Amino acid sequence: MSTGIIIAIVVVVAVAIALVALRPVLRRRQEQRELGRRRDHAAEQHRGAAEERRVQAELSEQRAQRDRAEAELQETRARMHERGLADDELRKDERGRSGERGRTDQRERAGRR
Repeated sequence: MSTGIIIAIVVVVAVAIALVALRPVLRRRQEQRELGRRRDHAAEQHRGAAEERRVQAELSEQRAQRDRAEAELQETRARMHERGLADDELRKDERGRSGERGRTDQRERAGRR
């Protein structure tokens, strides 16, 4: 029986030494897994921010294109007026204003009565 106890003690001591020796290795593995999770999370955050920036940039580009098109339209209208090709617009504006004045005058006269 004493031989069996000695063998059991040796086995327990060997297992204890193995656990003590493996402890830093296991800790390093756990730290590496945690670091991997944190990396993945950080990468997700940055990708999300990058996508938001891309969307904002695309919207800005679309706004800029729309603004350029509107500026081009205004420049075209200016050239048409310079060449006398848009006089009908000026006449419409003039008639519209005089028509509004006539209605306003009629209202004022009706109010005085």
